[in-house]
Amino acid sequence: MQGYHAVEIVSDNDGDTYRAVYTTKFEDEVYVLHCFQKKSKKGGKTPKPDLDLIERRLRDAKLLHEASRRHEPEN
Repeated sequence: MQGYHAVEIVSDNDGDTYRAVYTTKFEDEVYVLHCFQKKSKKGGKTPKPDLDLIERRLRDAKLLHEASRRHEPEN
């Protein structure tokens, strides 16, 4: 998919487990797909329910982006 860029941002917070933010960028629009506090103290894998939610939101973001482009006036 052209114009697509995904980023995971991980940060520690005063000794708490780390948090992750997944974002995607289509051209000049940024969508935040999911933010959560990681509960597990061991292992670095993102839980499957969170990955499934991110996938669904990515599909929704793509549809929203395509719809917004159809409604833009042409130059």
